[in-house]
Amino acid sequence: MQQAFAGRPAAIWEKTLLILSSPLAGALMIRVMPAGRRLLAAFAFVGAGLMAGLAIEDDVAGFGWNRLFSGSLQLPIGLVIAIMVCTLASGRLRRAAVSPATVAASPCKDRLQQAVDLLARQNSAAAGLVRLGDKQVLFSDCGEAFIMYARSGRSWVALFDPVGACAAWPALVVRFMEEARRAGCRPVFYQVSPDFLPCAIEVGLKPYKLGEQAVVDLASFDMKGGDWLKLRRSINRATRDGLDFSMLAREEVPAVMDELLAVSRTWLSAHNAAEKGFSLGTFEPGYVAAGPVAVIRIEGRIVAFANILAESASGDAFIDLMRHVPDTHRGMMDLLFVKIMEHLKAEGFSTLNLGMAPLAGLSTHIRAPLWNHIARQVFDNGERFYNFRGVLAFKSKFDPQWHPRYLVVGPRPSFPFRIRHHHADRWWHQGRVP
Repeated sequence: MQQAFAGRPAAIWEKTLLILSSPLAGALMIRVMPAGRRLLAAFAFVGAGLMAGLAIEDDVAGFGWNRLFSGSLQLPIGLVIAIMVCTLASGRLRRAAVSPATVAASPCKDRLQQAVDLLARQNSAAAGLVRLGDKQVLFSDCGEAFIMYARSGRSWVALFDPVGACAAWPALVVRFMEEARRAGCRPVFYQVSPDFLPCAIEVGLKPYKLGEQAVVDLASFDMKGGDWLKLRRSINRATRDGLDFSMLAREEVPAVMDELLAVSRTWLSAHNAAEKGFSLGTFEPGYVAAGPVAVIRIEGRIVAFANILAESASGDAFIDLMRHVPDTHRGMMDLLFVKIMEHLKAEGFSTLNLGMAPLAGLSTHIRAPLWNHIARQVFDNGERFYNFRGVLAFKSKFDPQWHPRYLVVGPRPSFPFRIRHHHADRWWHQGRVP
């Protein structure tokens, strides 16, 4: 009886959410609200949908939404509250009854070095984020591929596609899912490419589009022509005003680390932000000095920098940390990006990954998923909360190719309920003692 009572509140709440998150209820709720309140209604509906329709728990949603809006972005707390209001309520009921084991925050040094050694033999420079050491690493049996992941509540969240040989992906994904479920957690993959979707679908994972990733083809990048006139004027003005670009080789970075740290602290303070980690770099001297760093100087003083991840077999590069002293010069970031592209092109690199534009490129035709329609409303009407269009516009300046990125979610695990017995605590799992 105690077990039945423990599960009843969560079951009632979930059934309520299933009704509230149905397409008909959502459409009616959004349409009957006054125009000024429709965005809020859409946010509330997203929260219910994430919990019931999409079956994403509060820990996955909290992790996923924060990462979605921080792919070099930051999520305002008001938007977090609006989206998470429904998911938090159900999660609190479960959290009182379950207490899963935790996973270490970082891999052992041997596994981390093994992953780093593999970077030059795979195709994505962004995989260099494994160097942060804030993620666990799971290797394939052959040792030629790995998944980097972190635990968030009761979810194991993998970052990007598996890294390494594609032939090893299917078995590695199955192993990751089994390990996650053995720990009582749900498997989740964040920012995966279309190449990963066949593998994901075969093992029962469900995809939701997050946005579009901007990738510049450096071989064809050229600032000539009328289409580039506005950008040329911006960087020419920055150069005339004394902004000077240079690319520091790996061995040159330690000598300016204190200057870079000062710029980073100024940028974080101005944005009232803290280091994010996981899918974004953090200012750790060892990590920053692991590759080249592009800097902008004024009168010899560093006022902006970006560290570049450049280890890949395909000639791909990735801009990670981008920090600057605010209000220094209007064209400073244009100059930084263009000069990075010109330098990498001259060095023989083929592509430059500029990161994701959240909620961009979601189709809204009549057969598109409900998630797409709601996310598009947030993209169109959510400028007061986050500069969705501004991020898309800035990256569009450089004429990138756009590649879709997805959140892929596994089925929810069965949750054990902890029942107080008058002699001892017992763990129950669907009515059975494990």
